[in-house]
Amino acid sequence: MDKIETIRAFVAVAQEGSFTAAGRRLGHSTKLVSKYVRHLEGQLKTQLFNRTTRSVSLTDVGTAYLERSRPILEQIDDLDSLVSERQSALAGPIRLTAPTGFGSTKLTEALVPFLNRHPEVELDMFLTDNRVAVVEEGLDLAIRISTLRDSTLIARKLSDMPLVMCASPGYLEQHGRPQHPKALQTHVCLVDNNQQDLNTWRFYTNGQEETVRLSGAVRANAPRALAALAIGGLGITRAPLYAVQEAFQEGKLERVLPDFATENFGVYALYPPNRHLTRRVRALIDHLACEFSSRWTI
Repeated sequence: MDKIETIRAFVAVAQEGSFTAAGRRLGHSTKLVSKYVRHLEGQLKTQLFNRTTRSVSLTDVGTAYLERSRPILEQIDDLDSLVSERQSALAGPIRLTAPTGFGSTKLTEALVPFLNRHPEVELDMFLTDNRVAVVEEGLDLAIRISTLRDSTLIARKLSDMPLVMCASPGYLEQHGRPQHPKALQTHVCLVDNNQQDLNTWRFYTNGQEETVRLSGAVRANAPRALAALAIGGLGITRAPLYAVQEAFQEGKLERVLPDFATENFGVYALYPPNRHLTRRVRALIDHLACEFSSRWTI
């Protein structure tokens, strides 16, 4: 039995936490994946997984083996990629993660022409509003919308992403239009749970930072959820422009405090520093940078 295939099956089970899910990922039956792992355990004369009827988890030896085997597989895949890159067509898998709202709308809109031009590229998207460990999950690329934090990943900025203060016309007519950031303390504020300080918004005037402590906050971990709450007249929110752009165009939301600058986010592509960046991934990053360069206007 091929040693590389047994290691590949082991890594897939470890990452997916399931023999069935690993089989789907590899295009194998659950029975074959289980056979590969049992063969590997037999060769090593040790148990790599704790198995119950409901779950699969790594043993201590399995965890150590995963840490050492994953880079080996990545190097083998990189060698295969170097050969395939000599071909004229882009081909092969790209595994990426992105925020749910952005990934299911703006990102997919940008991906359609790329995938149409390169039908042999196999895209696997993992959309979530929680941060994903790119290296540990075996991903090629993460698309994130945020300020750039310290990271072991390499980041390329694809575009700016303005943060916009906004509320529905009905809410502003009923509760008044704040003229200064301090006035937000008397309003219901709809806050993104992903921001670092949940109780504070920052504004900038004449180069000076001004912080506002929020009261009566309603929270959600997805910008599009906050936009929907704001459209419903529940309060004032601060959201990346992509999440509220259409609502502005349709008159469902209005700018709040337009003369006061707030923090700006960026759209970033992040990828592991120790992995060969394949031609197909480089081409996708270049494509997204072009697609997003002039999208964000009210």
